[in-house]
Amino acid sequence: MALGIKFAPLFIPLRRRLQTAAVFYYCSNFLFSGTTVLIFLLYLLFTPYYYLSLIYLGWWIFDQETPVRGGRRWHWFRRLPMWRWFAEYFPVKLIKTTDLPADRNYIFGMHPHGILCFSHFVNFGTEGTNFSQLFPGITPHLITLNFQFLMPLQREQFSLTGACSASKESLEFILRHKKGTGNAVGLIIGGAREVLDTIPNTMILTLKKRRGYAKVALENGASLVPVISFGENELYQTMHHEEMTIGRKIQEKLYKLLTFTPPLFLGRGIFQYSFGIMPFRKEVFTVVGRPIFVEKTPHPTDSQVDELHEKYLKELTNLYEENKMKYGYGDIPLKIK
Repeated sequence: MALGIKFAPLFIPLRRRLQTAAVFYYCSNFLFSGTTVLIFLLYLLFTPYYYLSLIYLGWWIFDQETPVRGGRRWHWFRRLPMWRWFAEYFPVKLIKTTDLPADRNYIFGMHPHGILCFSHFVNFGTEGTNFSQLFPGITPHLITLNFQFLMPLQREQFSLTGACSASKESLEFILRHKKGTGNAVGLIIGGAREVLDTIPNTMILTLKKRRGYAKVALENGASLVPVISFGENELYQTMHHEEMTIGRKIQEKLYKLLTFTPPLFLGRGIFQYSFGIMPFRKEVFTVVGRPIFVEKTPHPTDSQVDELHEKYLKELTNLYEENKMKYGYGDIPLKIK
């Protein structure tokens, strides 16, 4: 340690370096690359290579339906070795509690959001934790903010994983119009709102008033599967809302304006462990619960939606209580607001 900074050892196994590189790629891509590429394309407009920006703009306009039509899944991209290194960094472990029949479609309700959704991305957007081996016949589509599909290049990478935009049209295409069964959407039901409650050693979910997922499940006959990532909230040190009154108010305003909010967090660096954008190396256990089989109801009533919502909350709570002791949350209560 020097000047209060804890530096990484000089000699570290290559595998660990590869793990760090994979997670750094994701973090930088998520936080910076979309904006950087956009600025670069704007710069090219004032150079002899302006046509490159115009070509991409034409492609961006032409390809608007991909984010709501199941993405552009390329299996080779989902199976790249870097995603396995990504999962090994923490490590993230995907845990199956029961078989999921491939003769129906699913909505995976994923909790909590965390800061950058590390476990949800690697579990459902890649094969880094062997999703296809654990759940044969199930084709997952990670659902993410529409904003991700507005940024150049970033939208292409998300599309290659099979990710789709967070819209009813997108969900209905996967669950209703896509051929066959075994189609699944990975939906972070609490959404970006939960970023504000990503506090280490807590499990605070935004869920009580969120019933849209239950209505979509009924309309499409999609079974609901609760999923909890134990450890996702511990990957960064965050600014607690009690300590950041002004910061919290700013974040709330930004959330209302943009539907997401830039998180206030502190992680580690690549060559030192004291500060940076990298998450801490802490285990994350993603437990996939029992499915709630849903009968297709084209025009569900409010009472039917409420009933399914309550059933889901109960199953989610049971999943948490059954597993919290195993994964280090024994004295941490589940709070649903």
